[in-house]
Amino acid sequence: LPERDRTDLKRRKLLLEVTLKSYWIRKGSAFSTAVARQETELTPEMIATGSWQQRPFKPYNFSALGLPPACGHLHPLLKVRSQLRQIFLEMG
Repeated sequence: LPERDRTDLKRRKLLLEVTLKSYWIRKGSAFSTAVARQETELTPEMIATGSWQQRPFKPYNFSALGLPPACGHLHPLLKVRSQLRQIFLEMG
């Protein structure tokens, strides 16, 4: 259809444009019918026996954020104040 007719039909809601996506799936170089669990850590036993050379390892994610650091503590004066409140709560 010409562009003018197509826009006219879309405006009158007589035409609906649909995007169709398709994918070609093929067997890759690492294709296997058995599910092999990838190792995440290198252990001293693997190094001692040399088994690490035959095992598949999970790729390392350098962009991972990791755990947030455990930081922050009470100021010494605020710590004394909280201890005094605790004493007064126990006495009162």
